[in-house]
Amino acid sequence: MESRVKLGHIWGIPIGLHPSWFFIFGLVTFSLAVGYFPDEYPDMNGAAYWILGAITSLLFFGSVLAHELGHSFVAMRNKIPVRSITLFIFGGVAQIEEEPRTAGAEFRIAIAGPIVSLALAAVFYVIWLADRNVSMHLAAPSVWLARINLILAVFNMIPGFPLDGGRVFRAVVWQFTGSLHRATRIAATMGQVVAFGFMAWGAFALLAGGVFNGLWLIFIGWFLQNAATASAAQSGLQEALRGVTVSQVMTTECAHVPHRLSIKELVDEQILSGRPQRCFFVDEGDATRGLLTIQDVTAISRDEWNQVTAEQIMVPWDQIQRVTPSTELLDALRIMDRAQVGQVPVVVGEELVGMLTREQVIRYVRMRSELGL
Repeated sequence: MESRVKLGHIWGIPIGLHPSWFFIFGLVTFSLAVGYFPDEYPDMNGAAYWILGAITSLLFFGSVLAHELGHSFVAMRNKIPVRSITLFIFGGVAQIEEEPRTAGAEFRIAIAGPIVSLALAAVFYVIWLADRNVSMHLAAPSVWLARINLILAVFNMIPGFPLDGGRVFRAVVWQFTGSLHRATRIAATMGQVVAFGFMAWGAFALLAGGVFNGLWLIFIGWFLQNAATASAAQSGLQEALRGVTVSQVMTTECAHVPHRLSIKELVDEQILSGRPQRCFFVDEGDATRGLLTIQDVTAISRDEWNQVTAEQIMVPWDQIQRVTPSTELLDALRIMDRAQVGQVPVVVGEELVGMLTREQVIRYVRMRSELGL
């Protein structure tokens, strides 16, 4: 879940918005301004409803952000990097870069978000108690935010993976079985059961005449079912690749090009040749100066291909992530994912011995599947 609108950083974590967030923000604001506030507080004027609706909606998403920061804080305390936090149509998601190393760490990370939501519910409830007879403009959003944070905590504790409750359930199963893979399979199955339960509930609501609620429940169920299936598949892939090293997958046939080769010559002679390549080492004499990929080429206007050389658009060697032949394949994939690249050079000391690409990993996994492994 990648964000398109960047908001800034908290604790070094990029915070952003997915485009779907704007839809749900508008929907929440509209429902508050047109439905909730006029029904609960009929003495306000029309403008106040909309202002309070927008402010309350922002505070709601601030609460969702705090929920995700709770997960992120505990993850970082357990030395697990957090790539980003994105707010989207279903709330928010913290992209934690790797699985926790222990069941205890998984439990603490999963439970942190609901605890933050419960704490916020208590804070907003205290504000409502203090202001209910003083200022309805403070009391009105406070009681709604107290309720919604309580609902957020309870909903996330449903034992359907990958909800927080599902992750807590996975941590418990992991603790008893000693196997993260087995715990993930069990938790993902439970998540699918919960997802189909939501979809059945939504279908019943549709038949009862609640069109919007029914469609929303079906949509939530569909989202959870896909997420649970993807999590199970990812766990299966990780289990299949466990113990596999880079040396078993990498290629030693690496394409090298001279540093003064023009992009036009590179495209004609290498990329569109009989044995097309997607990445190239750029050499000056016997020394490797950098790495050049198709993405670097496509970033240059075709009108400039004759004038621009490989050296001018390559990524310098000292800025490139590298792995060794003995690196675990899963660790190499995490390195590529973290650097957002599709390939990494394989080195022994400072000597270049090969290249690992995502395409090679995909071919390796497909071959294992065909062999029934």
